[in-house]
Amino acid sequence: MEAQRLGKMQAPSRARGPGGSPGRLQKRHTRVTVKYDRRELQRLLDVETWIDGRLEELYRGREADMPDEININELLELESEEERSRKIQGLLKSCTNPTEDFVQELLAKLRGLHKQPGLRQPSPSGDGSLSPRQDRARTAPP
Repeated sequence: MEAQRLGKMQAPSRARGPGGSPGRLQKRHTRVTVKYDRRELQRLLDVETWIDGRLEELYRGREADMPDEININELLELESEEERSRKIQGLLKSCTNPTEDFVQELLAKLRGLHKQPGLRQPSPSGDGSLSPRQDRARTAPP
């Protein structure tokens, strides 16, 4: 206790483990809940990364015309591939390069995905938050 009065830090005390052996940190019992399926989230992330890369290719030299985001969950909420295709084409209307291959590849990637309830992508609409692309652009080195 004298060390504490002098302002020196002491190492955390070690508790005896289940076998009574000193020197082991006591295990804390924690409960971890997984709200989303990790594999599905990884697939969503992979598709988002693919979308970002392809959009950069399609809009090379015209980045200002690039859509802020293509929200995968919004696309998954649509009833048919035809609706999804129309939505994607509407988002890409400012693109001067051919987009048909991109649309078809994206539709194929969406076929195996499921909407994640409660999972929202940041949107540039109204609340001041940034889309992933905007955030990367903001934090990218000059």
